[in-house]
Amino acid sequence: MSLNNHADKFIVENLEVFYGKFRALKDVNMAIRANAITSFIGPSGCGKSTYLRAFNRMNDLIPNTTTRGLIEKDARDIKGLDIVDLRKTVGMIFQRPNPFPKSIFDNIAYGPRAHGIKSKARLAEIVERSLRQAVLWDEVKDRLHKSALAISGGQQQRLCIARALAVEPDVLLMDEPASALDPIATLKIEELIQELKETLTIVIVTHNMQQAARASDFTAFFNMDEDRGGYLVEFGPTASVFTNPEKKLTEDYISGRFG
Repeated sequence: MSLNNHADKFIVENLEVFYGKFRALKDVNMAIRANAITSFIGPSGCGKSTYLRAFNRMNDLIPNTTTRGLIEKDARDIKGLDIVDLRKTVGMIFQRPNPFPKSIFDNIAYGPRAHGIKSKARLAEIVERSLRQAVLWDEVKDRLHKSALAISGGQQQRLCIARALAVEPDVLLMDEPASALDPIATLKIEELIQELKETLTIVIVTHNMQQAARASDFTAFFNMDEDRGGYLVEFGPTASVFTNPEKKLTEDYISGRFG
């Protein structure tokens, strides 16, 4: 579509999501810039996570969900893309670390094996590359065949990022990836995503406004209205949204006068 250009990874037009008759999101329009970090902020229940899941069609897994409108990835309607291919290129990191009850090595190798890679040497290369990308290699290289459940929560979350990176996505969706972590582990995750945006597009849901201000290039503020459902209030460069918001509602939320 003419709206799209090489700088935009996603174009969203008139997106609405319903759970049964409940409208979770109404009429969202947005362009997500490639190789940038975009954060979604707003009160609980305003549709941030629903919107995040729309980018890799994970809402399709929820019964009685209806999605209307258009999401294009690299100028292609995601409804027409093979779902396995879409989820390979659009990785997802959840709020709590969720390593498989397997070794560190087997966690990372899981995706490549599922996509047909059998060579032990090739898998070893992928595991090392992914762990290095996630800035975890030096911490775990001597215990690759030990359980992933034995490492710390912060390390587990970086392991989950490495697991997502192993299949070479070009997008990472992150749903409050540091909310279960201590401040030091949180900082490591924030530093990591700054490095990853050199090669990836990153979209992050966060309740932590300081994190959004620190870590993201663009910020979208969502709110909830009983009549309309979740809706986009304001979207723009993070510095503008936080220091010179266009809408009073945004200013009230950021300054803590909301609600």
